[in-house]
Amino acid sequence: MIDDRIARHNSRVLSVAQALGGASPPIIVSLGGIVGMALSPDKGLATVPVSLLQLGIALGTLPAAYVMRRLGRRNGYFIGSLIGVLGGAVAAAGIAFGSFLVFCLGTLTSGFYTSYVQSYRFAATDSASPGFKARAISWVMAGGLAAGIIGPQTVIWTRDLIPSAMFAASFLSQAALALLTIVPVALLKPAPVPMDAPRSAGRPLIEIMRQPKFLVAVAAGVVSYGLMSFMMTAAPVAMVDCGHSVGTAALGIQWHVLAMFGPSFATGRLIGRYGKERIVAAGLVLIAAAAATGLSGLSVGHFWLALVLLGVGWNFAFIGATTLVTDCYRPEERAKVQAANDFLVFGTVAIASFSSGQLLSLGGWGSVNWLVFPPVILVLGLILWQSRRTHPAPA
Repeated sequence: MIDDRIARHNSRVLSVAQALGGASPPIIVSLGGIVGMALSPDKGLATVPVSLLQLGIALGTLPAAYVMRRLGRRNGYFIGSLIGVLGGAVAAAGIAFGSFLVFCLGTLTSGFYTSYVQSYRFAATDSASPGFKARAISWVMAGGLAAGIIGPQTVIWTRDLIPSAMFAASFLSQAALALLTIVPVALLKPAPVPMDAPRSAGRPLIEIMRQPKFLVAVAAGVVSYGLMSFMMTAAPVAMVDCGHSVGTAALGIQWHVLAMFGPSFATGRLIGRYGKERIVAAGLVLIAAAAATGLSGLSVGHFWLALVLLGVGWNFAFIGATTLVTDCYRPEERAKVQAANDFLVFGTVAIASFSSGQLLSLGGWGSVNWLVFPPVILVLGLILWQSRRTHPAPA
């Protein structure tokens, strides 16, 4: 029987790190499109800084996995924190010098940092028993609840601290938050290595990726995170275009991030009670409900409700999908499988984020919402297929 004491300790430590490191994306999402609109010569490029955050996450997953495999989780996370400091400082410099290119470089670098933060959820399962994995992931993701307050409130408190460079102080604060993650990460305990642990790298990656369960897990992760990013990237710019204030848009993102991580206190238990597939399906239905709400009106209430439904739906679907991934590999295979999963998920998220800005510019907020439904229906169909394949109906 596996002792979960180390897993419990690391889950708590990583939850604190998530609260600090997870505040970076809300800051960039709240301000990236707005700053981009001010600095970019083309309005259609306004959301590119946010999209580059997502691209940085995708490009950073494989190098981050390599660094952690060679140096260990704790040392890898130290390096990630320093990358986060650099990203926030460069973005602030871009604002100070009025350079759209430098600002974009800063958000891209912040994406590299966030690829380390995103792996916190997998790190919590390194020493966890099968029955504790979903709860370990949920505990880490619950730290995002604090991030959902810290990020947007940082924007509100610091946006005009440097009058000559509006919002620059917010990105300097982002750098400070990244530096602070070094404190909880220093408390991480290494996962014990069993005496009989195999020394090989395990099965070929392509063999693991061909498993139907892995295909369903990746599809659910790609669609839930991709659609969440797709709508979230466009929402602040759409709100400002509709005459709502920057502060209102930032608070909308705050409610969204709170909804993303708040349910984490219960999601692990719900997965244990109802099963991973059902919780993933429930999350996808909520994402579709968010799009339906977005189509029903343009008031602050409509935007905020859509963002809240989007956040809760993402939480259920993404935590469920992550737990499904942990069922697909052996301990010696986890580094490469986790990296492959995150590369596929965040690569798609980056594409969705880039598409969101262009689609918003060309077709408006309504077109962003209409495109949510087909992928949701597709993945729900895959989940039903996998369920029937695993539990065939009696003759």
